[in-house]
Amino acid sequence: MAFDEDNAKRIRTFLQHKGADFFEKKMFGGIVFMVDNKLCCGTRLDKKVGENLLLCRIDDSAYLKAIERDDVLPMPNAEKPMKNYVFIAEIGWTRNQDMEYWLQLCLDFNPLAKASKKK
Repeated sequence: MAFDEDNAKRIRTFLQHKGADFFEKKMFGGIVFMVDNKLCCGTRLDKKVGENLLLCRIDDSAYLKAIERDDVLPMPNAEKPMKNYVFIAEIGWTRNQDMEYWLQLCLDFNPLAKASKKK
């Protein structure tokens, strides 16, 4: 599990500032932040491209706009991209205001997101 601790700290600070009820979990090759027991966002170091990615779970309309951007990658799945999940390349969230934009989209969608099925 590879991720940049400074980036994880930036995400933690944002979530704490927003008063989000969250915990961390190692997942998807990095670290994710679960808000209200639902995956909200995360970060990982992508060894293929050699940079830190921000994982965002966002609503349908934000997803459709996001995947048109050059700094956004749909989250791959075996057959097709995972709905509502995108990776933001490092250039798209280096500045705090850019990171806050993406994380706010994640928090806005969280109440509408479905929780994972318990195993």
